[in-house]
Amino acid sequence: MAERTGPVAVIGTGSIGRAVTRRLLDAGRPVVVWNRSPDPVAELVRRGARSAGSVAEAVAAGDPAFFALPDPTVVRDCLRRVREDLAGRTVVVLCTGTPSEARLTAEHAAALGARCLQAGIQASAAQIFAGAATLLYSGSAAGLGEHRTVLEALGRARFVGETAEAAALWDLALFGLWYDAQLGLLRALAAARDAGVDLDAFAETAQAQLGHVVSGVPATLREVRTGEHPPGPADLGQHLEVVRRLVAFRTGTVLGDGGLADVAALLADLVQRGHGSEGITATTAR
Repeated sequence: MAERTGPVAVIGTGSIGRAVTRRLLDAGRPVVVWNRSPDPVAELVRRGARSAGSVAEAVAAGDPAFFALPDPTVVRDCLRRVREDLAGRTVVVLCTGTPSEARLTAEHAAALGARCLQAGIQASAAQIFAGAATLLYSGSAAGLGEHRTVLEALGRARFVGETAEAAALWDLALFGLWYDAQLGLLRALAAARDAGVDLDAFAETAQAQLGHVVSGVPATLREVRTGEHPPGPADLGQHLEVVRRLVAFRTGTVLGDGGLADVAALLADLVQRGHGSEGITATTAR
């Protein structure tokens, strides 16, 4: 399928929208922009963008239409303002949402006749402006193929599935992984600090501990995929004892127990049901 080379629309000129617009302008692509507040638009117009008077005008003028807005609710509100038939056009949603929100947004786009690409943004605005981002896309494979050049102007375009929610799931799961690791590190550092422990020495051991998780990814993946859960350094019964102590240790702290009370309940249930000799990956068994 031949790629289009005409104007692109960018709805929303926050940090991501500005980065997308500037990147595409620098790549020589005409860009039509719209934003609820006119001030950010003026700067982009000075750089060569064209201002649209409404969402509908912007979408009618550019394909694909990037919706770089705060959340999927705002995206759907903007789509409701479009009355034109968007058959053959592509909507690209550039915001973090849940899988259910992604499905709902895709339904709104489909009602207008448009193809929809949902993007997971594992990058900063600065990385997008530099063309160094990795963006996860799901939804319309045809839309991605038709607009691959413009999408890859922003960085690596990784297609992760044809379901509307695939990119949102992937995106949030990766964010969750970062939060779990970062907040876990903060809990550990705060506990060490409050106990008067040498933080430099403790941080060295913390880095090594996190490294065990990273180096163990292939084995963890294999166990989750196969459904086999060898105990490794500890079985579920032993994990349960440690987790219970961690819950008690973290009680009353600012960052809480990190959900370990729920994990302890799950471990206790698995042990009671005869899985005590298995390893920690058994917590993912269906």
